[in-house]
Amino acid sequence: MKLEVGHIFIKDIQFGAESKIEDGVLYVSEEAVKAIVLEDEKIKSVKLDIAKPGESVRITPVKDVIEPRVKVEGRGGIFPGVIAKVDTVGSGKTYALKGMAVVTAGKIVGFQEGIIDMSGPGADYTPFSKLNNLVVVCEPIDDIKQHDYEQAVRFAGFRVAVYLGELARELTPDETKVYETYGIMEGKEKFPNLPRVAYVQMLQSQGLLHDTYVYGVDAKKTLSTIMNPTEVMDGAIVSGNCVSACDKNPTYVHENNPVVHDLFEEHGKTINFVCQILTNENVYLADKMRSSDWTAKLCRLLDLDAVIVSQEGFGNPDTDLIMNCKKIEAEGVKTVIITDEYAGRDGKSQSLADADPAADAVVTGGNANQVIILPKMDKVIGMLDYVNTIAGGNEHSLREDGTIEVEIQAITGATNETGFNCLSAR
Repeated sequence: MKLEVGHIFIKDIQFGAESKIEDGVLYVSEEAVKAIVLEDEKIKSVKLDIAKPGESVRITPVKDVIEPRVKVEGRGGIFPGVIAKVDTVGSGKTYALKGMAVVTAGKIVGFQEGIIDMSGPGADYTPFSKLNNLVVVCEPIDDIKQHDYEQAVRFAGFRVAVYLGELARELTPDETKVYETYGIMEGKEKFPNLPRVAYVQMLQSQGLLHDTYVYGVDAKKTLSTIMNPTEVMDGAIVSGNCVSACDKNPTYVHENNPVVHDLFEEHGKTINFVCQILTNENVYLADKMRSSDWTAKLCRLLDLDAVIVSQEGFGNPDTDLIMNCKKIEAEGVKTVIITDEYAGRDGKSQSLADADPAADAVVTGGNANQVIILPKMDKVIGMLDYVNTIAGGNEHSLREDGTIEVEIQAITGATNETGFNCLSAR
């Protein structure tokens, strides 16, 4: 399967009378975008704003971050099963708007949402402070159920991203990258002397409000399965969950998964990148055992030499992570796991809720309990009235002078477990 991804660099976003892209500037019609959001009757009203790198701006509470893309050639469309009809994607030609994102925000329904600071020390901990962000703040109708509200906001963000992506359909990309994988036997014949490597991606699926969608299906309803890694670049996996902001995978991360991209960089050189294996994270022990059994079985059936396993979330999913690692290693497949740590504010507590000697190759995204003081910003997009109750905060987090003391757990993407940031530890 071969996919060409054309990059169109966006250097600025401005509101305008019509939506268009000219000379690297994205002009956005507020009226058109609001109409797209309000197609869902569960959303009562919407406000749009723009946040640019270096500005004294805080976006919160962040629900999702999405990169606009458009399918120019090939089967299917962007976000299949969610926005586009169900069809296998990952081949042909796709254009992506680089340097910008759609950020959805709105009332918090639990305690696990995030903060993006566009400047100051907090900006160093989130990769999304480097983007030009179109922020969509949604207000739900009264008496709506929490899970209905969450889905409405997330899907509104996808519709906006598809609308903006369509503006690039007739443009010429600034650069193009090509990604190609082969069938099982074809790849073995083409790279007979290279180790066979796959990526095992654990998807957050721990019950209500912990949703990740694969071709429109909630991952908690799936068994471990195989996917071509180019499919994620067309939005085959999207986020819909409310886990801690620091280590959730926003849709932007799925679209630009660094594990996938790094493995492609070595594909045909030092490794044979065989496929991507998807598995979920469950609540009940029997479900954890079933999913990890299937994952290990697939690794053996594919005759793999090694895998990289990435986690999403912490605590309960640590058990899924270690089960996957232990069972895959038992099949004779070398395993590297990517996680983050909750080692206490002093860094001296046990980092993971589970462990095993088989987990002897670990990459960490940093300690989520690390404390940071966020300065007062000149502008807040969204609302601050929940800051004391979010994961990583406490009853004294929001100070009288406007500063915020929180663990970096509250910062979107701070300790991302695909490595989609610069933080780690030794």
